[in-house]
Amino acid sequence: MAIELQQVSYVYSDKSLWKQTALHNINLTIPQGSIVGIAGATGSGKSTLLQLFNGILKPTEGTVKVLDVTLRAGEKSPKLLPLRRRVGLVFQFPEQQMFEETVEKDLCFGPLNFGLSLEEAKERARKAMIDMGLDLALLDRNPFRLSGGQMRKAAIASVLAMDPEIVVLDEPTATLDPVSRAELISLLERLCREQGRTIIIVTHRMDELLPIADSWIVLKEGRAAFQGSVRELASDPSILEHCGLAIPQSLRYWRAVAERFHLQDERPRLTPQSLAELIATLPDEISHQEIEMRDDHE
Repeated sequence: MAIELQQVSYVYSDKSLWKQTALHNINLTIPQGSIVGIAGATGSGKSTLLQLFNGILKPTEGTVKVLDVTLRAGEKSPKLLPLRRRVGLVFQFPEQQMFEETVEKDLCFGPLNFGLSLEEAKERARKAMIDMGLDLALLDRNPFRLSGGQMRKAAIASVLAMDPEIVVLDEPTATLDPVSRAELISLLERLCREQGRTIIIVTHRMDELLPIADSWIVLKEGRAAFQGSVRELASDPSILEHCGLAIPQSLRYWRAVAERFHLQDERPRLTPQSLAELIATLPDEISHQEIEMRDDHE
């Protein structure tokens, strides 16, 4: 497993009158080489959970196992610098983690801090730019003169330059236009499928991640209300409503078709193209359902 949490709780200001429990008795596992989506309403504990994954926060109760590092409540933490090289965290707003005068210097900062030579760091920077589909000419540009999509990719590249085994992203497509969002999700999928990295994504746009995610974690008021495969989530999407989330359109459309034609054992089709291809193989009466769904969407 890439990550395993056993009976983990986290309390802010634990020893003060203003203490606040952000996570309650969380048990979850994240397999290596998978894409995992994390969803939850505001205040459900998503950001706290992410910070446990690379040791920014330490559990108040329970045990966090990340790769071969174990963090136990009440025990002295092991050295965390190696863990933070292996688990890269990309913040929601890229300007929070970019500060150098050029993109290349930003991308070299992490590798240099971990002891690589300048030549090795620059090579890592170039490779990370290519992995994120960025023009190498941008290396000499000030990061704050990039477009929103370019800056988001550069921020991810600055993490990839450290060659992490796990990449954790907080709302990576926030503020991006639809084309840039789709392109970024495709790049993240490639990092997992082709390079074997574990990709963990917090998102409120579940529709764009549902087609590629292997599993989901849904939080409600600091508790893990759901953890399972996309197929399991598609079989009972009402869990999202119980957690204060809207059911994504792709799940609603899939459920309408699956229930109408008793397709409970079918793999969920969660893109317009894959659903249309399935509909084309079903009896003609599906056309009325398809038209109603299209009209509702429009």
